[in-house]
Amino acid sequence: QVSLVESGGGLVQPGGSLRLSCAASGNIFSILSMAWYRQAPGKQREVVSSTTNDGETSYKDSVKGRFTISTENYRFLFLQMNNLQPEDTAVYYCNARHRINNSWGQGTQVTVSS
Repeated sequence: QVSLVESGGGLVQPGGSLRLSCAASGNIFSILSMAWYRQAPGKQREVVSSTTNDGETSYKDSVKGRFTISTENYRFLFLQMNNLQPEDTAVYYCNARHRINNSWGQGTQVTVSS
């Protein structure tokens, strides 16, 4: 069992930056990879970026060059978000993938608006 707690969301103007953090506790050694997902109102949850502990990363096309994911041995997961745009507005969720299931955080709201 892994518990995930996100922080760092908020209201920012277009072009601004935010850094999301996710603190993991519990059976960290069961984590195979971690990711950030987001869900905008009326839309399905989508993966934004993922990473493994050996540094392999992937990004949704629309955030490439603006967002950077990083992890500290799966104990912390970060998402640096630069040049935020209104279409980035969503609830952002921290995800940990295990062999047979996934762990999720409660989510943190990111709102990009002038």
